[in-house]
Amino acid sequence: MNIHVLMENTSARAEMQAEHGLSLLIESAGRRILFDAGASPAFAENASRMGLNLAAVDLAVLSHGHYDHGGGLPTFLQLNRHAPVWVAPHAFDPHFNANGKNIGLPPALAASARICSAKAPVHALAPGVILHRAADMPCPHAAEGQGMSAVIVGRHMPDDFRHEQYLLIEEAGKRILFSGCSHRGILNIAAYFRPHVLIGGFHYMKCTPEHDTARLQAAAVRLLQLPTLYYTGHCTGATATAILSAHMGERLRTFSAGDSFSL
Repeated sequence: MNIHVLMENTSARAEMQAEHGLSLLIESAGRRILFDAGASPAFAENASRMGLNLAAVDLAVLSHGHYDHGGGLPTFLQLNRHAPVWVAPHAFDPHFNANGKNIGLPPALAASARICSAKAPVHALAPGVILHRAADMPCPHAAEGQGMSAVIVGRHMPDDFRHEQYLLIEEAGKRILFSGCSHRGILNIAAYFRPHVLIGGFHYMKCTPEHDTARLQAAAVRLLQLPTLYYTGHCTGATATAILSAHMGERLRTFSAGDSFSL
């Protein structure tokens, strides 16, 4: 499996753009899968600089209904004329951050015939390529919602992240899990799936050394108890990454826009 980082908050090379967003291109078993599309068309410009052809993508997955993961979808739909885009139910509900700012997806996208949503909480997109909404996932650890809210069935309420989904790819005896922001709690997600590799954001970006060092150290201990190698970026945040890395060593790796790596 080859993974190309089309967008992330930081850039690996001067010619690569960075923004608050995430987009990965996954090459697995002869398939090309786009996982998230950043906040803007910049992910597609980075793909071009990396010599990657988005028109050849076979399918796309949106991890959840926030602009920094789906803002670039209109560009993808223009460049690629055939790939379905798999979203979770409620992905197009209005979503807001802790300050009340609308951070949802462009509503017009919901009308596209290319937008698909699985009826079941577990849905195979292809052999070994499985979408999970993890509706029955125990969540003993707090979600990382940071005061986010949503309009659900006409009511404005705290976001329960029912619009979040995860992509599990089984290849060569390994289980690789992709999670966009892990809003439902990275500790809950990692413990539920117990993958060989977990790639995504941990949503610790608002953590500070003064208030959160002990919590992050405890999280590192729990993550190390699982048989998992972690790759993280985007919403994990530099402070949290540094604290986690000090305890997790090579079990925690980071990525930036322009990076490519193989598993």
